Amino acid sequence: MEKSVEWQFEAAMQEIFQLREVEIQEYSPLTLAYIGDGIYELLIRTLVVNEGNKPVQKLHKETSALVQASAQSKMMRRLQEELTEEEHAVYKRGRNSKSVSPAKNQSVTDYRRATGFEALMGYLYLKKDWERMLKLVKTGLESLEES
Repeated sequence: MEKSVEWQFEAAMQEIFQLREVEIQEYSPLTLAYIGDGIYELLIRTLVVNEGNKPVQKLHKETSALVQASAQSKMMRRLQEELTEEEHAVYKRGRNSKSVSPAKNQSVTDYRRATGFEALMGYLYLKKDWERMLKLVKTGLESLEES
């Protein structure tokens, strides 16, 4: 990704919204998962739309298949061997956090692993390590295609 594009987006966000500097370590794992869920869904929607114009219902179905907890859980099983110690610690904090809402149509194991995945995505996003985030998502998606 071209650095100037990253900088322009970041500078525009800062200027327009007057964002404050944040200490990522101060965020709870569930807060990291909250932003990570949104970022991951946006990435997947971007990839699905990039495949071409389709009816919205089909776009939704393709996106849903990749953002559900079971898919994120499968991706995370593959990604664990790729994580740094820091990333693994973030993932574990997310995975082990107690969510208020129960897993919907997912096993508790898949739901927890997916929460860890989303916390990791949120952490990398807020850390502005977008290239690392994208590489992990790509590797995870490739692992889904292999299975």
